[in-house]
Amino acid sequence: MSCRDVVVVGGSAGGVEAAREFIGGLPGDLPAAVLVVVHMPAGVRSALPQILDRCGALPASPAEHGQPLKPGHVYVGVPDHHLLIREDTIRLSRSARQNRMRPAVDALFRSAARWTGPRTIGAVLSGALDDGAAGLAAIRARGGVAVVQDPGDAIFDGMPRSALAAVDGDAVLGSPGQLAARITELVQQQVTWPSEPADRDLILETEMAEHDHPNGRERPGRPAGLGCPECNGGLSIVGRSGTEHFHCHVGHTYSPQTLLAAQREKVEAALWTAASFLEEQAIIHQHLAARASHTDATITADNQRAAAHEALRAADTVRRHAGSPATG
Repeated sequence: MSCRDVVVVGGSAGGVEAAREFIGGLPGDLPAAVLVVVHMPAGVRSALPQILDRCGALPASPAEHGQPLKPGHVYVGVPDHHLLIREDTIRLSRSARQNRMRPAVDALFRSAARWTGPRTIGAVLSGALDDGAAGLAAIRARGGVAVVQDPGDAIFDGMPRSALAAVDGDAVLGSPGQLAARITELVQQQVTWPSEPADRDLILETEMAEHDHPNGRERPGRPAGLGCPECNGGLSIVGRSGTEHFHCHVGHTYSPQTLLAAQREKVEAALWTAASFLEEQAIIHQHLAARASHTDATITADNQRAAAHEALRAADTVRRHAGSPATG
């Protein structure tokens, strides 16, 4: 028998405020380790460890590779590194970004689902899109508990709504402060390990997150017939516990909403590139028209001016599409 002694927390936009309230509501004698990932840009120093260290009774510090998990401490993800668990030890990894982020919430949650299973409490806080949903479903499938910030309480409700859908509403719901109060009850529950081992896809994904690639060249999921927006490699679709996400052969991982957002960015970039080339073609046609005018080649000059006009019209059309708001 074990107790629920690992709490993994994820958030994005609005997540700092939510994490402050959540961590601030936990008691100083909490018999569980707490690991926190809030999306942050690479290349900047994060003040989140200091913020969380000051907001409550639990000490908080930046996560360090190889640290053993200890109860009553908050370990905070650091920029440009995935925060992972392996055998009650912290692992930091610079493997491929997941949901365009490093650290990513799903990477932490999936590692907890594999290694601490039913001992895990997964908490999803304020954030846009749907990072954390698939990872929370994996935690729930392995016997862990899901807690989710009430979407009506969140500054950004995308992540909480997606998380609730991923676990079919089977989650503790409330404000971050209310969730913290419930955590103190949940950590006292004894649990048993599931009789079935972690599934193949979960093992492969966690190995790729930690080591860049698993032993051999096995890949999780089944071919999806789609390309990775980041590296153009083939994507596989991974289905687990009623959720689906996408995984490329080098490890980039996308939830459905994040994949759509990444594809929209690629389409917009391609459209602006096309507009630029069309405008450059117009300049070349205008140059040729000017040269033809000096040699009295009227027909050629008119043709070149007409071609320049058509290129500019096409560029204007492309620019309008590139600047139009995304739908769906």
